[in-house]
Amino acid sequence: MYTKVSAIDVVRVPPERLGDDLRVVVKEMLQDRLEGRMDKKLGMFIAIQDIVDVKEGRIMIGDAGVYYETIFDALVFRPKMQEIVEGAVVEIVEFGAFVEIGPLDGLLHISQITDEYISYDEKGAKLVTKDTSRTLGEGDKVRARIVAISLNERDPGDSKIGLTMRQPGLGKLEWLEADDAEAEEKKKVDAEKAEKKGED
Repeated sequence: MYTKVSAIDVVRVPPERLGDDLRVVVKEMLQDRLEGRMDKKLGMFIAIQDIVDVKEGRIMIGDAGVYYETIFDALVFRPKMQEIVEGAVVEIVEFGAFVEIGPLDGLLHISQITDEYISYDEKGAKLVTKDTSRTLGEGDKVRARIVAISLNERDPGDSKIGLTMRQPGLGKLEWLEADDAEAEEKKKVDAEKAEKKGED
């Protein structure tokens, strides 16, 4: 999800900044231009961390700025297919839930939440399962798997990430804790039965 990458870019330093510390200026220029931007191969730039190397500057006819090829380290957010992620539900809609995973939101479609039938409670702004009456609402923490990715370089907020919770070990964290407690209790009861049977 979050990855440190090394990248190369050409940075234009404007003439009014040429007397300043070159590494500081280059880092500021990269931060202004890249942070919050999406690159389909690398992911979303979260932070420019270090300037590794700044090559010799080049000038172009008719431009008072100087261009520097720069190698830098950056922290990027890159969702991967089949990756398990945890996040908080930020919005409940009739067709599912939007989950915040890092700087982007993923869609947990109503069909991908559980095997049970789910209804939408508009007044309470939550999704409710039919058989167990479990609810999913804003602020709930969930564990899900990424099943679809469509990143939009022009408008990162318009990127689409599809999620599923229809697998063992995935779901609302409270549900998982309750399931674990239930399984532990069943194991305990089974062990007691086996012990009693052995005594007979």
